[in-house]
Amino acid sequence: TSSEGKAMDMMQTAQLLGFDTTIVGCTNDYAQTANSDVVVITSGIPRKPGMTREELIGVNAGIVKSVAENLLKYSPNAIIVVISNPMDTMTYLALKSLGLPKNRVIGMGGALDSSRFKYFLSQALGCNANEVEGMVIGGHGDTTMIPLARLATYKGQPVSTLLSEEKLNEVVASTMVGGATLTKLLGTSAWYAPGAAGAYVVESIIHNQKKMVPCSVMLEGEYGESDLCIGVPVILGKNGIEKIVELELNADEKAKFAASAAAVHKTNAALKEVGAL
Repeated sequence: TSSEGKAMDMMQTAQLLGFDTTIVGCTNDYAQTANSDVVVITSGIPRKPGMTREELIGVNAGIVKSVAENLLKYSPNAIIVVISNPMDTMTYLALKSLGLPKNRVIGMGGALDSSRFKYFLSQALGCNANEVEGMVIGGHGDTTMIPLARLATYKGQPVSTLLSEEKLNEVVASTMVGGATLTKLLGTSAWYAPGAAGAYVVESIIHNQKKMVPCSVMLEGEYGESDLCIGVPVILGKNGIEKIVELELNADEKAKFAASAAAVHKTNAALKEVGAL
């Protein structure tokens, strides 16, 4: 099958790249995942050109729920990282259907969106993306994510003092449609950057690195919101979410976050309509 072929293809790079990790491909054999510390769920159909993340709900909810339940049978103590779209809603579904503590179910969207934000900032500034700090919070959707331009910096200097307002707005707009742009160019969802962002999140958990990374997590009053998973900065360590970091947002950012949360709530409501919750 495709997964077995991909595993074999990757294993055949071991001598060339100098790694000794074992990669196994299997289809529907959940026993192979037994005793995992972290499980990453990417299952679901990819987004087709012109398709919104929300249109994926009916199909992907059934897939994600089934995969999550089967994985937990074999790894009852695992931390679960959700990448399947619509990501905030699939994270909420996994958390609600499994009944796990909220620190153990994490949606990987903000790590990817923030990396895209830094890429577009670095292009505008003509610098290396590693010299830029920037963060995206809110929903992981083309209209719901919030690139925090006011807080972005280049070598400690606010980017807002280095780029014109028009250019900064361009960067924000490019970031928000970053996924859709790649879908148009590739004919399917992107894979390198999402894969790297997923690995970045997992690495912080497994090695207890305590990185601050925006992730989709269950809020219980933080940022004025409750009963939804949405992107906010968290500290990631061996327990999964070690802490939710509350940023000091200005009035405009607070309004955008409230609107983003309302949109995520609306998407979550569709889970009940399709009978997933």
